[in-house]
Amino acid sequence: MLLGTVLVLLLLGSAGPASAHAALRGADPEDGSVVRSAPRHVTLAFTESVALLDDSFRIYSPDNHRVPLGEPEHADGRSDTARVGLPDGLDDGTYTVAWRVVSADSHPVSGAFTFSIGEPSPTAAAVPAPPAEHPVTASLYDTGRYLAYIAAALLIGTVAFAALCRPPDTAPLRMPLVTGWWTLSTSTVVLLVLRAPYENGTSPATAFDLAAFTGVLTERPGIALLARAALLVLTAALLLRLRRPPLPRRGHGGPDDRTPPARLAAGTALAVALALTWASAEHASAGIQVPLAMTSSVLHLLATACWLGGLTALLIVLFRAGTPPPVAAVTRFSRLAFLSVTVLVVTGVYQSWRGLGSWSALADSSYGRTLTVKLVTTAALLLAAGLSRRLTLRLATAASAAADTAAAADTAADADTEKSAGRASAAVRERTPELVASAAPDKPSPDAPTQPTAPAGPTPDDGPPGPRPPAPGPSEVPGPDDPPLDRHRRALRVSVLVEAAVAVVVLLVTTVLTGTLPSRAEAEAAATEAGAAPVAGLPAATVVTIPYAIDVPGGKGDVQITLDPGRVGENGIQAVAFDSAGALDSVPELRLSFTLAEKDIGPIDAGLTDRGGYWATSDLTLPLPGTWTMKATIRVSEVDQVTESHSVRIEP
Repeated sequence: MLLGTVLVLLLLGSAGPASAHAALRGADPEDGSVVRSAPRHVTLAFTESVALLDDSFRIYSPDNHRVPLGEPEHADGRSDTARVGLPDGLDDGTYTVAWRVVSADSHPVSGAFTFSIGEPSPTAAAVPAPPAEHPVTASLYDTGRYLAYIAAALLIGTVAFAALCRPPDTAPLRMPLVTGWWTLSTSTVVLLVLRAPYENGTSPATAFDLAAFTGVLTERPGIALLARAALLVLTAALLLRLRRPPLPRRGHGGPDDRTPPARLAAGTALAVALALTWASAEHASAGIQVPLAMTSSVLHLLATACWLGGLTALLIVLFRAGTPPPVAAVTRFSRLAFLSVTVLVVTGVYQSWRGLGSWSALADSSYGRTLTVKLVTTAALLLAAGLSRRLTLRLATAASAAADTAAAADTAADADTEKSAGRASAAVRERTPELVASAAPDKPSPDAPTQPTAPAGPTPDDGPPGPRPPAPGPSEVPGPDDPPLDRHRRALRVSVLVEAAVAVVVLLVTTVLTGTLPSRAEAEAAATEAGAAPVAGLPAATVVTIPYAIDVPGGKGDVQITLDPGRVGENGIQAVAFDSAGALDSVPELRLSFTLAEKDIGPIDAGLTDRGGYWATSDLTLPLPGTWTMKATIRVSEVDQVTESHSVRIEP
């Protein structure tokens, strides 16, 4: 519970739009190209499979009117493409294409580009596009995803701890078990309801659109959420059945504390099926080596749940159980944690290689830098886990020594008792005639009056009447606490608490990593774009990235500026801002000016306008060739701004 609460607070304080894992690899017609005649289709190619929406394409004519389109579809049956048919009779000029699809990892991704028929228009049409993500919908959906991860780890980990580690007092585990099930069930329903608004970038109020909701149920993310809800119902039925007391072992009177194999198999099957609902709808289901990637994702999620969810269960038992858990239960969890860590390392290395692509991407990409932070925090978590494992071994050793000492004391006490009993028996044998004689009742004489027999009872020295408690045996006599054993138990509690705190950080970084574009996909898209042949008669565009930094929150990032064609005469400019994590950033204002100092020309203001997520202009005129100084002023708040300069070569 502590782990989940702290993580939710951290995530709610830092929730933001997630970067999608699908990247646009190419377009036909190409961005900025000029074609002689109107094409029959607009086709997009992506780095992984994408799902199409009813409104996946919006195309605007040179006079800023929306072009009527056909139904979007996959080109040639390929799931990593999107295509829409164009009507006949399109006029010459520049057309703007706005697109939005859903990547295979369930994240929506959108963008825009232009192409021209015949010749470019004097000015490009402004696209009245809504924001790529509705902030309220995105925050609610991301929070639901994070809570689902936490709840799955808590639910699966608690059940695994109870079934495999077998603590004698499982009453404290009811709270995390019920909390995990209800949280996962609620978050699943919320995700299913918000799925349509999340895909379309609309407000949560549009979740009540029955047609949109029905469409979600036919897509892979919606089907996965429905399957998860059904599996949770089966999980509840299994948990209710597990409340029945176990049957006695054959040949024994007492109950067997081991989980029956049938129940263990059913629980394992449900856990694997739940993990598949994540693997089948996220990044493992697309890209290279999909079967191996999905298997690795399932094992990674289950190992995380067994380790971190089981760690939370152990922490609760250590602090809230009526009696401390036996050393055997702690030792079993130590072995379970070691196995889980081994699986995590193997699957984590594979998944990192699959998403990273190259060693240089560790420092050159947002995915690599986030992965580096995760590796560092995971190493700290492994150190904490290693400390807990050593303390567990010390606790087991101390408990074994205490047990041996108690056994030796019991043996000595039993020997003393036998010796005392032997001496008493000898004395009894010596006095047998006397005891027998004194025990025999005297026969009364016929003349003697009969005396009433005194009632049996205690004498005044015997104390109050009633049964006396038996003398305590040697094993029942309470002895002083064993200081080394208590010391090891306290150290283990602190170590497990530290391990749980570090686990909070690891889970937080992991959730950020799942929302970051893998550097392999990013490099693939960049290589395809760089290798694409430019359209005949048009020079390639000039792309410049200007970093900026100011000592205020959100005051660090980069501005990517595309100057098309980057030659003397009329140029178009598109400027996109990215934050320090590499995600798209919406800055309040962006100004751009050009100065040619050697000819004493400028500054020429580019006149950028906000196009809904990026800044652009299509009528910047640079009169002379040379090395121009491009000065960018980025305003990050109402009062804070920063100005950076960069040289750019303008060809004749």
